Amino acid sequence: MMSAATLLQTSLSDLQLVRRGKVRDVYAVDDRSLLIVATDRISAFDCVLPTPIQRKGEVLTALSEFWFQQLGDVIPNHLITSDVAKMPEPVRQHAAELQGRSMLVKRA
Repeated sequence: MMSAATLLQTSLSDLQLVRRGKVRDVYAVDDRSLLIVATDRISAFDCVLPTPIQRKGEVLTALSEFWFQQLGDVIPNHLITSDVAKMPEPVRQHAAELQGRSMLVKRA
């Protein structure tokens, strides 16, 4: 986990925003992959609350990555990498903002 500032919303102008959920922002990277960014937004009862939780997105990403790796031999999953340095250039340009809170995944 790297960053200490809270992240309420991403704005990656060189990537197409596919959807903004209650907690995660999803961007199209190419025709085969998506970038999922976990923010520090919190939600309860389908409402996004105004106060973020610092580093929440990093914790969510770490938990997801852990379980994808643990269960990868049991069933295939969509994770390509959570290492920003291994992601395509348009993503790496935003490495400081995305490190520890983003996953490059296969489109379903």
